[in-house]
Amino acid sequence: MPQENYNDLVAFLTVARERSFTKAAAKLGVSQSALSQTVRGLEARLGIRLLTRTTRSVAPTEAGDRLLNTVGPRFEEIEAELGALSELKDKPSGTIRISAGEHPAISVLAPAIRKLAIEYPDINVEVTVDYGLTDIVAERYDAGIRLGEQVAKDMIAVKVSGDMRMAVVGSPAYFGRHGRPETPQDLTGHNCINMRLPTRGGIYPWEFERDGREIRVRVDGQLVFNNLAMRIDAALSGLGLAYLPEDQATEYIATGCLERVLEDWCEPFPGYHLYYPNRRHASPAFALFVDALRFRG
Repeated sequence: MPQENYNDLVAFLTVARERSFTKAAAKLGVSQSALSQTVRGLEARLGIRLLTRTTRSVAPTEAGDRLLNTVGPRFEEIEAELGALSELKDKPSGTIRISAGEHPAISVLAPAIRKLAIEYPDINVEVTVDYGLTDIVAERYDAGIRLGEQVAKDMIAVKVSGDMRMAVVGSPAYFGRHGRPETPQDLTGHNCINMRLPTRGGIYPWEFERDGREIRVRVDGQLVFNNLAMRIDAALSGLGLAYLPEDQATEYIATGCLERVLEDWCEPFPGYHLYYPNRRHASPAFALFVDALRFRG
């Protein structure tokens, strides 16, 4: 195959993955018009349309989808093999893309990144905070972080945190006005600061367990947030009760800014795992990243 056809395939694969000539052109560092002409030239040589174009979207045709699914992985293998050549360099380098929820990004990734960035200045780390169960292969992430029970069986999983607990907390002022719940069911009579997760399809129920008995309580309240910072701030302001990872509440409990309730209903559960697809040649940068995150407790 002539060299230009390889370049044309790369152009098509990029557009098909991004579903956008604009994004693909930016990624490849070429103009949209040049990219469109390249793809049209490939279609003309093959004698078949590969992309369906409208004013609002770009999508592979049946032929384009087949080419994407068959040729695409082979180009990814080539890229991985070329990336593995960095083992011959004196300094590990490259970019690592990670998808994680907000809490593991704060509690697990941030401390490891601080250390890695100082020791290895040629390693770049890009973290996307996402509460959805992102398909890291389809979205071209190197790895993701999830609770162990959420990791697919065909992924390599590395434990990156110890067991976790949740905590129900409120300010002294809130408890002074509304009293303290004695059981999880009592929460239905309190103003609770809720969280909405895309993977749950609605408001996240608060989960409790004691002596093997599990309870899920759907609480109500004025406020719904999808991030930790606003839930903590609302609890500190006396606006309601918050359901938080224990480590995010410890400092405030120690200083008396927040008080904890229902502690005997918050039992430990397995923590986070870094997960990634099986690969024959992990780059030195990625191997260092995994080792920096590995839980050794």
